[in-house]
Amino acid sequence: MHGRGASAVTALHEVSHDFLPGTFTAVMGPSGSGKSTLMHCAAGLEPPTSGRVLFNDRDISGWSERRLTLLRRKHIGFVFQEFNLVPALNVADNVALPVRLAGRRPDTAQLDDLLSRVGLADRRRHRPAELSGGQQQRVAVARALVSRPEVVFADEPTGALDRASGRDVLALLRDAVDGLGTTVVMVTHDPQAAAWADDVLVLADGRLVEQLTGTNVTPGTIASRLVALEG
Repeated sequence: MHGRGASAVTALHEVSHDFLPGTFTAVMGPSGSGKSTLMHCAAGLEPPTSGRVLFNDRDISGWSERRLTLLRRKHIGFVFQEFNLVPALNVADNVALPVRLAGRRPDTAQLDDLLSRVGLADRRRHRPAELSGGQQQRVAVARALVSRPEVVFADEPTGALDRASGRDVLALLRDAVDGLGTTVVMVTHDPQAAAWADDVLVLADGRLVEQLTGTNVTPGTIASRLVALEG
């Protein structure tokens, strides 16, 4: 719930869902439907005013910010629409930043493998300003994966990219699921992007109104569901 008194708005109404290990879930819905709130609550960025958030069967709803920070640092990766890279650091150092912030030394072999996976092994010494938007987002994906998180939350990761660059980023997220066993939860407004997922959750007015799975996860089916909601 956001706000107080007469201005209070309930962002999510009785939304319950299990994000299973090693799956790719897209979260969609009209503006104001609760997509970002759902992601923020699930990632421990925003505490729910009621209900519970379970991470590996542990209720994290009442945890202190320090405990949540440690949880996110060890077990959760983030990819945002804005790349949020450090301009003064090169590609390799941007990717390794979460490991260094955790007080550990980066594993050189793992870092090399990640840079190869995202197609930037030859750009490791370049700074963000020397990269295209698509390349910067690939750095952000590698940074999200460097700690080998159990879950990656991606908030409109292709929103600032052209179609080809967006496909590259989605392929990396898909590979993280299929090749590394990572759980990916992605908020998106794009049916083409959502079609890369295993499941699509559709929200409206803070409620989970539909879940698309299997053969229903196609751009056409997803788009038609969204049009029906907005109509």
